[in-house]
Amino acid sequence: MNILSVEHLTKVYGTGDTAVRALDDVSFEVATGEFVAIIGSSGSGKSTLLHLMGGVDRPTSGTVRLQDQDVFARSDEELAVFRRREVGLVYQFYNLVPVLDVVENMTLPALMDGREPNTRRLDMLLGALGLRGREHSLPNQLSGGQQQRVAIGRALMNAPAVVLADEPTGNLDSKNSAEIMTLLRRSNRELGQTLVVITHDENVALMADRVIAIEDGRLVRDERRR
Repeated sequence: MNILSVEHLTKVYGTGDTAVRALDDVSFEVATGEFVAIIGSSGSGKSTLLHLMGGVDRPTSGTVRLQDQDVFARSDEELAVFRRREVGLVYQFYNLVPVLDVVENMTLPALMDGREPNTRRLDMLLGALGLRGREHSLPNQLSGGQQQRVAIGRALMNAPAVVLADEPTGNLDSKNSAEIMTLLRRSNRELGQTLVVITHDENVALMADRVIAIEDGRLVRDERRR
């Protein structure tokens, strides 16, 4: 069963002679529980694609459907709720709130939604992410790898339908990169989390069930590995 459908997605920035076609008629589907790696060189359009899938930006044309619901049929306010509840976004540079500690950063989406955090899930994630004992540490008291673990915990906290990660290892050394990808793969396998990862790292792509290649805004390869 498909959880995510991208249909004829196009994104153009600017107009006239200065227009840049960042995405050009991209279509594909992602099955529930699948781990997909999207690869491409810098400027290929892969990050634009991920931001559109996550409702961070709106397309020029085309649609994204998550659980058979049109993402962009929502108002801006509804899209903000969609991002908190239905997708988990992981960024290369963590995007943690510097004045909030580990637990506060991880539970922020639930709190912004006016909901009590799931304490059992929080405890499970703290253990799985190796963050016990650091619950009250601020981001500047953590290593890069620990900060990325917090960002992953925040993305998983609300048990979203799909996790979208934009170069999650791009700012880490090889040891931390391997640990972060092992954690994401565990969430995919053990929690049944659908996972889409943007990467330029061949080792990350080799862990995926499927690899989609983007060049100059177009889908040029879609290869199932498992």
